[in-house]
Amino acid sequence: MKWILAAHAALALLALAWMIVVAIRNHRREQRSAQVLRLHGRPDGPPTLHPVIDAEVCIGSGACVRACPEDRALVIVNHRAHLAHASGCVGHGECLKACPVNAITLVFGSARRGVDLPEVDQQFESSQPGLYIAGELGGMGLIATAVRQGVKATEAIARSLDNTSPDDSVLPLLVVGAGPAGIAAMLTAHRQGIRARWIEKEMSLGGAVRSYPRGKVVMTTPVELPVYGHVHLRRTSKAALIELWADVLARGDIQPEYGITLSRVRNEGGSMVATTSVGEIRAHRVLLATGRRGRPRHLGVDGEELAHVSHHVEDPTEHGGEQILVIGGGDVAVEAALALAEQPKTRVTLCHRGGEFDRAKPANQQLLAEAERAGLRVLRSANVEKITPTSATIQTPRGEAIVEADRVFVLIGVDLPLELLSATGIRVQRHHGTSPVM
Repeated sequence: MKWILAAHAALALLALAWMIVVAIRNHRREQRSAQVLRLHGRPDGPPTLHPVIDAEVCIGSGACVRACPEDRALVIVNHRAHLAHASGCVGHGECLKACPVNAITLVFGSARRGVDLPEVDQQFESSQPGLYIAGELGGMGLIATAVRQGVKATEAIARSLDNTSPDDSVLPLLVVGAGPAGIAAMLTAHRQGIRARWIEKEMSLGGAVRSYPRGKVVMTTPVELPVYGHVHLRRTSKAALIELWADVLARGDIQPEYGITLSRVRNEGGSMVATTSVGEIRAHRVLLATGRRGRPRHLGVDGEELAHVSHHVEDPTEHGGEQILVIGGGDVAVEAALALAEQPKTRVTLCHRGGEFDRAKPANQQLLAEAERAGLRVLRSANVEKITPTSATIQTPRGEAIVEADRVFVLIGVDLPLELLSATGIRVQRHHGTSPVM
């Protein structure tokens, strides 16, 4: 009998010890999460699509944290979920789906920080009747979301075409842009039997992904492509993704017309007239899937117009042995600097006007720290004052610095193509914490 009591007592002590270990582990995890929140949490919210958590409803289950595909974008502090790494939010929406009590809303902008986006309704039709928008131009940069929007917008267009009178001189649909949304739209049109024309201003497939450095890992989520079927990609290279899209188009027997630029769209006699570099195209419906890459942000300094200054890095391997200056503080700039620094005998300087790279994802911040220890030169709280054919003048906390550079990459983001939107009559709305059309 005594040994039974002793065994029960021993089990009780083991259970208590285990509970203490778990409690200590959870406490330490919450302390780390609280520190991350203090260092990286932004009260004004990120400029991209992000979750807003209702603290009165949240039960702190941690389901959203576990579901988020990005690195610690969400954390649990004081038994409630919080947005910690704002830069990690790219519109997955997995946290929204995972929340068991509907405490999460996905929004653009905040009370303190507005985000400008073109107006669209639930069918993705803009304020200009007959003109639709899908993908990055509408603020949705995530590949899977852009694909879904391209499909839904084209399905809505197919329904609306039932109300148009047949006219062989008027094209049913014109799709502009050969990125994920445009690809999905054309596949959907092909499946629905809609006669469509597809134009792209660049000379190659891929949209914004083309501007990523060669070999960059592209994050995406499972998606269903019309004609092709289910695509499940968690991590893949830029080259592999573009190769997949080329295979998709080959199976669908469709290809865009490259090198054609759209300048405006007007409504004339109930149909849309698109003014392009190859003449006017008349269509019942126009879908803009052009992305936002047409208007890179500029520094506004002398020398930025020089031939060796660029706003994207296509292939880092072309710059071996060069002295390179990369300007920017987000993921694009950090990833470009890291890729360039890996090239043989290439000397890279990364210049950021901020004191920290808090707009970059945590994984990129860690890689940057390692690269800096290995020799990558990083200038923080630094502003470029002038660019010459061989160098750049930069004001740093320690005074003026002259950085020699064979090549300068200005990677400080892109702006909404307001000229095109204005020329097409599309209204732009500033979002202050409002939900998008998904």
